[in-house]
Amino acid sequence: MSVNGQESFDVVVVGGGAIGMAVAYYLKSMSAGCHVAVVERDSAYTLASTPRASGGVRRLFALPENIELSNFSIPVYEQFPELMAVNGEKANISFRKGGYLFIVPTADVGNLKRNYETQKKLGVNVDFLEPDGLKKRFPSMTTGDLAAAVHSLDDGWMDPYAALMAFRKKVRSLDVALIQDEVVSIEREGALVRGVTLTSGKKLKAANIVNAAGAWSPLVSQMVGQTIPVTPLRRFEHYFECEEQIEPLPYVKDVNRLAFRPEGKGYTGGVPTLAEPRAYNFEVNHEYFDSVVWPALAHRFPQFEKTKCKNTMSGLYDQNDLDGNPIIGPWEGQCENFYLATGFSGHGLMHAPATGHAIAELILRRRFETLDLTRLGWKRVENNTPYPEQGII
Repeated sequence: MSVNGQESFDVVVVGGGAIGMAVAYYLKSMSAGCHVAVVERDSAYTLASTPRASGGVRRLFALPENIELSNFSIPVYEQFPELMAVNGEKANISFRKGGYLFIVPTADVGNLKRNYETQKKLGVNVDFLEPDGLKKRFPSMTTGDLAAAVHSLDDGWMDPYAALMAFRKKVRSLDVALIQDEVVSIEREGALVRGVTLTSGKKLKAANIVNAAGAWSPLVSQMVGQTIPVTPLRRFEHYFECEEQIEPLPYVKDVNRLAFRPEGKGYTGGVPTLAEPRAYNFEVNHEYFDSVVWPALAHRFPQFEKTKCKNTMSGLYDQNDLDGNPIIGPWEGQCENFYLATGFSGHGLMHAPATGHAIAELILRRRFETLDLTRLGWKRVENNTPYPEQGII
């Protein structure tokens, strides 16, 4: 649609990763006539966070909102081959229901039990394991320093790049305008945004704008005068192989942030740290695996004494330094048609379908209908009232 020589859209989404594509998909699914553009500066996704993700999807959270985001999103990924099919060609994202396992020492059992009860109430298929039961289920694991674990049987992982490409192919088939360019400024009139200007000089009018730019979302928010507590946090994803056999493992996480899962004939994972300086830094520290990750692996599974890191990839979390949880919704009281879908702190791909659906509801129906995500909105940022997870994040 063109107005006064400019293209005009009902919604312009800034950022073409999993979150941005999910927003576009659900806008078109709910309203085929909705005119949507997704602006992504790098259609090859050279430095994008989604393809560098671990691909894990889990329901093991403390906050009801995060559990419900997963309860919505994971079945979507299980149905992705059919949902994202284009012209009869199914989308293969290699979804594997391998389960998740959280392991804790004595000091963290209270949190684990409380979270387990919340998860059970919200329908999660999860087992609570004492050390003997944990050792019986995973005999290779060193459990002497552990007091309990929870094992979610229906969670798992997927191929992140394949999921992103499936989203992208699907939204293109739904006549979403995929624009390879960069937003350099946003036009604002009082309490409303009106459109964006791109590096190419092109201007797009917009009735609504969604900031789904991930680790780069603070730069987009600055264009409308908004300061958000989101910063780029570098983390490493290592691929490593083990010379000795280990029984089939789920996605394993502990309180010290060790997180890894099976991948092909090896494993992928790492130990992200919040102590990492915030920056758009993609340099790989090749010593990090040997000094931090390998000792943690070998402590938990003796077989990893004989392991080799084959590849290390760096990527960025859109880390919400307020509380580690996403900001989903409009800039209330300031710019009601400027929406945030950012700050996922490592859970963006995991919660992309539910987030896209929620933003689409807000734009098209002016309210949350399926999931009430009010407590994940802007007000907690404005009021400086963090709403954090309790336990393993």
